[in-house]
Amino acid sequence: MNSYRKSRAGLGAAALLAAAAMLGTIQPPSASAEENQVFFRGGFASLFSNRANEVFTDVYGRNNLRNDSQIGYYVGAGLDLGMHKNFLGVQGMSLVGELGLELKRFDSQTVTQAVPATCAGALGAAAPGCSVRNDKVQLTMLTVDVAPKLKFREGHKLRPWIIPIGMDFHVISPPSNASNYLDVGAQWGAGAEYNFWGPLNLGIDARYHLAANMTQTTNNFYTAGFYLGLLY
Repeated sequence: MNSYRKSRAGLGAAALLAAAAMLGTIQPPSASAEENQVFFRGGFASLFSNRANEVFTDVYGRNNLRNDSQIGYYVGAGLDLGMHKNFLGVQGMSLVGELGLELKRFDSQTVTQAVPATCAGALGAAAPGCSVRNDKVQLTMLTVDVAPKLKFREGHKLRPWIIPIGMDFHVISPPSNASNYLDVGAQWGAGAEYNFWGPLNLGIDARYHLAANMTQTTNNFYTAGFYLGLLY
């Protein structure tokens, strides 16, 4: 009886080892490693309308100094995460999830600064730190996005892609006249990337961002630029 039990235990252990070996060799289907990358972006950015004649941007254009510029640049970084290959049965089309972070600085102007001017109006110019003075006021926007990306021509060095629609979360600076600074919106984009060496991709992209304008300002903008991707 003891030998029988030992035999059964040995067979069970062997079966477990065999199953573990099989699990180690069988890989679940996925969009896998060639779709996953860290990327770094930069290029041209432009608002669709300027933010002149606001309290915090230029104190309502005091002394005819207005922060009316719309054009600047952006820098950003993010992740492409592979989700599905041959998505919806389309051969060579992959679904990738993008998580991105982007900072834009629109070409700002030298204008009257709001807080020192407001302080001087309320407490008088003799109060410490209170004066009506002019200096550069930067118009910036921070955007976090989550977007599905469809990449085509799997297995080729040159791969075009599109973002059919994605979601944006914006922080604007300076805040609006209502002191609001958070907004939400959608984006659409298209581009292409070329695998020029090993794990390195070089790409171009262009995007249009439509905001909900919850800050009582118009925050729609577009970008166009380049990115460097590192596959992992």
